[in-house]
Amino acid sequence: MSKHYFDPRLKIFALNSNRPLAEKIAEEVGVELGKSSVTQFSDGEIQVNIEESIRGCHVYVVQSTSSPVNDNLMELLIMIDALKRASAKTINVVMPYYGYARQDRKARAREPITAKLVANMIEKAGATRLLTLDLHASQIQGFFDIPVDHLMGAPLIADYFLEKGIYGDDVVVVSPDHGGVTRARKLAEFLKAPIAIIDKRRPKANVAEVMNIIGKVDGKTCVIIDDMIDTAGTITLAANALKEAGAKQVYASCTHPVLSGPAMQRIQDSAIEHLVVTDSIYLSEERKIDKIDEISVGVLMGDAIKRIHENKPVSPLFETHKK
Repeated sequence: MSKHYFDPRLKIFALNSNRPLAEKIAEEVGVELGKSSVTQFSDGEIQVNIEESIRGCHVYVVQSTSSPVNDNLMELLIMIDALKRASAKTINVVMPYYGYARQDRKARAREPITAKLVANMIEKAGATRLLTLDLHASQIQGFFDIPVDHLMGAPLIADYFLEKGIYGDDVVVVSPDHGGVTRARKLAEFLKAPIAIIDKRRPKANVAEVMNIIGKVDGKTCVIIDDMIDTAGTITLAANALKEAGAKQVYASCTHPVLSGPAMQRIQDSAIEHLVVTDSIYLSEERKIDKIDEISVGVLMGDAIKRIHENKPVSPLFETHKK
């Protein structure tokens, strides 16, 4: 490690969901990952062991609640409990991807609000702060009574496209639905480009049908942005519709590459030139197809941890580094 953080009371621990990202975060902060182990009993019960003293320390636990969602969530809750019982001064949950975020409201009668339940469990277990990235619904911040630092992936995605020369009046930033307009507008601001919106209807979960394109895309390079891509139905239908409407090229981007079920094949067969994703969710080598370009949030989240620990504002992290 080329640099060492000045305060030995800052500790970063990694659980099993995304250790490569945790290593990048620790490298940016300038600390070694804390010593811990996660094992399972034969019946599937999870046991966490912290193998160094953390008494009086400010601890940051890196864990995305991606697939397997429930195992990763239980790992996190058990780790928080272990840290609390070991007298950590603060327990800061670094959750690049917040699982269950799509269940943020009652869309139909008798539905749970599971995003709130997860918030309750994290808080009750003993967490004192949450650091997360591009929540599916920003109001989830209000589900917590502890501080929540909500970072954005748009500046990193903007840096990628600015570096490639994809910006300006020849580019259109596209929101794949009405709910993503604010996110698209932010990226469009960075790229100095107009926006368009896909008007879609979703007959049932994970099935999307593109209906109409609001905005001018003919002859333009389109950049679709979403917070997550799950089965890739929405994003690939949007890309194909944009091509049919005369788009010159179609790029897609998202912060969280859930990429479940038929997603990889759909992306491979679609009109998407390149899909830009972050490493908020671990992507195995076999899922890193040629169309996917991965950018890391390690520096972003590491910088945020240093700012939080030093009581500095995190708002400068909401801007792109390239002009």
